[in-house]
Amino acid sequence: MKRELLFISIFSLGLISAQQKVEKKEAIKGDSAQTVSVKKYHPNFTIGIDVLHLGAIPFGNQKMIQGYISTRFRDKIHLVADIGFDKNKYQKNGYDAEADGFFIKAGALYMMASDPENHDNGFYVGGKLAASLYNQTYHSVPIRWIQGQDSYTSFPKSSQSAYWIEAAIGGRIQLQGTRIFIDAQVQPKYLMYTTKQEEIVPMIIPGFGKNANKFKLGFMWSVAYQF
Repeated sequence: MKRELLFISIFSLGLISAQQKVEKKEAIKGDSAQTVSVKKYHPNFTIGIDVLHLGAIPFGNQKMIQGYISTRFRDKIHLVADIGFDKNKYQKNGYDAEADGFFIKAGALYMMASDPENHDNGFYVGGKLAASLYNQTYHSVPIRWIQGQDSYTSFPKSSQSAYWIEAAIGGRIQLQGTRIFIDAQVQPKYLMYTTKQEEIVPMIIPGFGKNANKFKLGFMWSVAYQF
């Protein structure tokens, strides 16, 4: 009888120990799954096109087409990349120049204030690094001589590049019942570096602006679709 009681006791202790190990493993798996679910990134993309400059193409010298793609990386942080093509002319103060080329920007946006029911709606601030690779042609460049007389010269087409930083201040709102967003953005820009042809400061930088000025203010009014 004593042997049977001893056997039952040992068997019961073994079952209890095994059950505790199983529960401990399940708890660890549950914690790991919870941790993974918090850190896991779910692909989401918003693609937009700037309709402000697109609509202005027939009415001026500037022919700009630009768009962007963004993704919500964290709760309030969105990664964004812009790409575009710009063609423009500068005819002022004796200069007659034209330039065309591609530009690209990359950066991040932070949602300052968002809709509690839709975190993609709201106001944001951010920053981008930008670069432009383009071709320029000087049909006329003024040259002032010591006697005060002006003459003009020209330079052939050349390849140039420019780099700048810009801030992004704007807001976006989703049209009710759709995946379409309206996005408006103001872009203060500062030119960091540019190549020069014959030491002449560029009159046009695609994606940045016109005139030999390091500070510019850009605008973008876009219609976007969220996937």
